[in-house]
Amino acid sequence: MALITPFRALRPRPEQAAQVAAPPYDVVSLEEARQQAEGNPHSFLRISRAELELQNGIDPYSPEVYEHGARKLQELIQGGILTREARPILGVYRQKWGTHMQTGLVALASVEEYDQGIIKKHELTRPVKENDRVQLIQTHESQSGPVLLFFRHTPAVDNWFEQVTNAKPDVQFVASDTVEHTVWSVREESRVQQIVEAFRTIPALYIADGHHRSAAASRVRAARQESAKSGAFKPEDGFLAVIFPHDQLQIFPYNRVVRDLHGHTSVQLLKAIGERFEVQSTSQPGHPPDLGFDMYVEGRWHRAKPKFSQSELDAIKNDPVRDLAVAVLTERVLDPLLGIKDQRSDVRIDFVGGVKGPEKLAAMVDRGEWAVAFWLSPTTVDQLMAVSDADQIMPPKSTWFEPKLRDGLFIHMLR
Repeated sequence: MALITPFRALRPRPEQAAQVAAPPYDVVSLEEARQQAEGNPHSFLRISRAELELQNGIDPYSPEVYEHGARKLQELIQGGILTREARPILGVYRQKWGTHMQTGLVALASVEEYDQGIIKKHELTRPVKENDRVQLIQTHESQSGPVLLFFRHTPAVDNWFEQVTNAKPDVQFVASDTVEHTVWSVREESRVQQIVEAFRTIPALYIADGHHRSAAASRVRAARQESAKSGAFKPEDGFLAVIFPHDQLQIFPYNRVVRDLHGHTSVQLLKAIGERFEVQSTSQPGHPPDLGFDMYVEGRWHRAKPKFSQSELDAIKNDPVRDLAVAVLTERVLDPLLGIKDQRSDVRIDFVGGVKGPEKLAAMVDRGEWAVAFWLSPTTVDQLMAVSDADQIMPPKSTWFEPKLRDGLFIHMLR
């Protein structure tokens, strides 16, 4: 059973929503955040990436940064840019990017169901990022970065979305990245209860993007429950989410760059890879075979298609994690040949979202910052669900979802 709850959302005034809404702070660099916020005093990046207004070189995890963001949030509230709904509501949030369109429900998901595993995970979190989210939520006393959840779509939910989106939206704008964002409010009690009951028939929700945000919400709730024994705080049971049908999501590959060849020459590395892959040159990178990859090294792209024995194929068939391109790259190249044992902590590896294209990877290598780059075939939604349903964990950074949800369109206040 999937429990969802309406909430008294803090929201920008419709005419200023485009100014307030901003990309998630952890997908833009500090310089990119400064550029996007320049000339826009209402950008939510001034709250979520508050160091952009502070002195150069400041530790982004220092109390001063979180406190400055909290003050900026209060400024937008006091200035009437952000206003609180009079009573609990739900939202519908549609994103359109080129020919791709996805429509999701804005609601609070259940922290208890997250803790129980009814909301299913597929990756581990990094302590530094989880701690960052905890401090942000606690200091700002709010959740502003929604978790992207999804569910196996049902006709009842599809019909409900169609009814809501036939009405005139509250907010509609096209952001600088060409993504169109459209928002509807659902205030009618009968309609709210209709979708709440529809979700009670859905056995599980899945985390697509937002493992650190949901883990942080769980930690904040646990801390406040402990404090609530003295009556100091009311327990917080929900976390901000946008929940999509599974067949509307779009996943790009999450690609890799490695700083050195671990003692190999490029010729030696290609020869070693050729023992377990069919390798050939390619002039059209970005379309590797299933479970394979494209590799850029010393100015040239190469395509690698794995060679499997029957026993290896049988093992992959029975293991949803091994049936991922990123797992094949890890098992056959990153670990044994390049010495990358822990992708979560090794500073010799970094990750690049596939939305930026093969030319981004090539440029990083050509500048001499990195020695080799790998473009993977993307994880599918079905593969993600198979891993989650098996209670297994993918290698780090196995999925890149686009388009990204905007921060600031809905905020869940904790007081």
